[in-house]
Amino acid sequence: MRSLIVFVVLGAVSLLLRGSEAAVYQVGDGTGWTRPTSTSFYSDWASGKTFALGDTLTFTFTTGAHDVATVSKSDYDNCNTGSPSNVVTTGPATINVTGDSYFLCTIAGHCSAGQKLAITVAAGNTPSPGTSPETPSSSPPPPPPSAASSLVATFALMFVSIAISLMYCF
Repeated sequence: MRSLIVFVVLGAVSLLLRGSEAAVYQVGDGTGWTRPTSTSFYSDWASGKTFALGDTLTFTFTTGAHDVATVSKSDYDNCNTGSPSNVVTTGPATINVTGDSYFLCTIAGHCSAGQKLAITVAAGNTPSPGTSPETPSSSPPPPPPSAASSLVATFALMFVSIAISLMYCF
């Protein structure tokens, strides 16, 4: 009986570890980062997601046709594209989530047409005081752990639990 409990606990731990990986989001899914057909397109897209610190946003757009700027909430609300400090002009752009964030396209008319995105980090998952947001980058993010590496970790935990179980049997 004790060996079964150890096996179940280790299996649960492996599932929890698997669930703690950062997510990679393709902004707009198949549509990408473009002038949308609806002003609510990107807010609708984000409303179905739970963002956490360390997640990665990939903005896929045609270089020269769009860009992505990280802006303040006020600039986001007012579509102020005047002089944002962090603009990535080469697509695709990857940005790591470091807290609640606001993005828009600075090309004339695109923000007012709805090409803007607000990201809210899940409650209880906010950056510690003193951390600063990362500067957007046009380089690709490091690849997430592969399914194979997660599978190897799960099998390793299973074998350890079996070994512990056998120790209790003999």
